Amino acid sequence: MRRRPLVLVAAALVAFVAAGCLAPPVGPAPLRYRDEIFTAVTKTADVPFATVTSRQGGSVTLLGDFYRPTGDTVTSRPAIIWVHGGGFSGGNRTSAELIDEATTFAKKGFVNLSIEYRLSPTGCSAAVPNAECVLAIVDALTDAQTAVRWLRANAATYGVDPNRIAIGGSSAGAITALNVGFNGDTPTAGPLPTVSSRVQAAVSLSGAALPVGAINAGDAATILFHGTSDPLVPYAWGKQTYDAARAAGLSSYLITWQGQGHVPYAQNRTQILDTTTNFLYQSLTLTSAAR
Repeated sequence: MRRRPLVLVAAALVAFVAAGCLAPPVGPAPLRYRDEIFTAVTKTADVPFATVTSRQGGSVTLLGDFYRPTGDTVTSRPAIIWVHGGGFSGGNRTSAELIDEATTFAKKGFVNLSIEYRLSPTGCSAAVPNAECVLAIVDALTDAQTAVRWLRANAATYGVDPNRIAIGGSSAGAITALNVGFNGDTPTAGPLPTVSSRVQAAVSLSGAALPVGAINAGDAATILFHGTSDPLVPYAWGKQTYDAARAAGLSSYLITWQGQGHVPYAQNRTQILDTTTNFLYQSLTLTSAAR
């Protein structure tokens, strides 16, 4: 299968506010996938989804945590895979904002899977990626694509609609989510190679597609939340990702926070959750999803 060349993104700083483009879905409240219709969430921790080899030659079993609506009887539900941040050298799948997002969307009727991935000893510590950083990004992409394939292959077991899978994350997790969204037809090496790693939507908080090959028609819809004063993942990188997606004819939205820094989740929580809900409702065509 053709593999896209890896190139580093460049910068061009222009603001675009897309919140007005994401109108809330119309329907009586409460509406499944839009509103919190469940009061309790069941967490299933430490579910293995792959065994891979580290670059040091050791065997690594990758784990994920499921968050699902308690008592739900629907057996074909949209799913979101969540990817944590940490500069590709740290962090874990119990990151506070991911737990909050996974819990919130489980109450709306989604299946959520928060995953881990192979980490680098040094990761990415500067705005200019070095060789080790690029290798770490590719490892994370590989493992996240593996999680998509595993979830799709086990859709019946976990009550997932295999045609309605999204991915989201913060910082390094957002970079990974976007890379998965734009590389669905060029999977990296990993388990379950015959299963598709394509997702229908990707959500980025303080991320960018980095490194990235060509963004093509047919790739995932994307939404990016980004502060203009982000010192770790420059806003210009997110804007360049958005521009490339729009140029390819994809649905893409960039929510700009003037003067804000890296992963400002707490102060923007309501906007992030509400806008992401509307985005996923449209991008996953949830008006026709199982209820």
